[in-house]
Amino acid sequence: MKKRPFIVANWKMNKTISECVDFVEEFLPLVSMVEDVDVALAPPFTSLTAVARALGPGRVSLAAQNMHWEESGAFTGEISPVMLRDAGCGYVIIGHSERRQYFGEGEGEVSRKVASALREGLVPILCVGETLGEREYGKTFEVVERQLRGALDGIVLESGAELVVAYEPVWAIGTGKTATPEEAQEVHHFIRGLLANIFGSESAGNTRILYGGSVKPDNAASLMGMADIDGGLVGGASLQPESFARIVKFRG
Repeated sequence: MKKRPFIVANWKMNKTISECVDFVEEFLPLVSMVEDVDVALAPPFTSLTAVARALGPGRVSLAAQNMHWEESGAFTGEISPVMLRDAGCGYVIIGHSERRQYFGEGEGEVSRKVASALREGLVPILCVGETLGEREYGKTFEVVERQLRGALDGIVLESGAELVVAYEPVWAIGTGKTATPEEAQEVHHFIRGLLANIFGSESAGNTRILYGGSVKPDNAASLMGMADIDGGLVGGASLQPESFARIVKFRG
């Protein structure tokens, strides 16, 4: 059975506080009639509380782009899951390829963050995906399996719904290149099988798997139409309210 779609805007290191609030005020009326899609916005840390206030108690949720695995401590410059919950977050992106590439995050750190998020009541959006070189050498499934198993080592789920996985082929992030719906579905189906192997088929069936990699208004419907693609993690196309609203309203 097809799950309720989940569309997440990852604004990365973009937008001031006022720009984030302006976005929310313009975006919410555009999607006010959309009731069959879950939506979350992931602004920079500096804008979390302002966006939470602007969103109010409606259907659009708040997500963070990263977190530390400790609740508190001498970790200058870091943000804890407790702080994220206090700011109004329900979700947190973990293991994004940019964190892995530019900040050296490995499976151990990602795994600790996933465990900490779950412990604190945040839903982790766990990112996995291969580089262009890895795809060209036929290592896509090997890389995705290593990342997924490493991140979920020792993790116990109650239903599977408390975890979101995002497949983001690194070669398609910010490049304008996109995996075809069939290419993306192949990897999503593989991820679903891995989740079933780790947690059981029922939990795997409850876990939403998002596609992230140059999702745009003109390809959203074809991607979301695939059996194992349950939504999107949207970067550049989420920075403008109208563009992101069109993706959220991919069903027409």
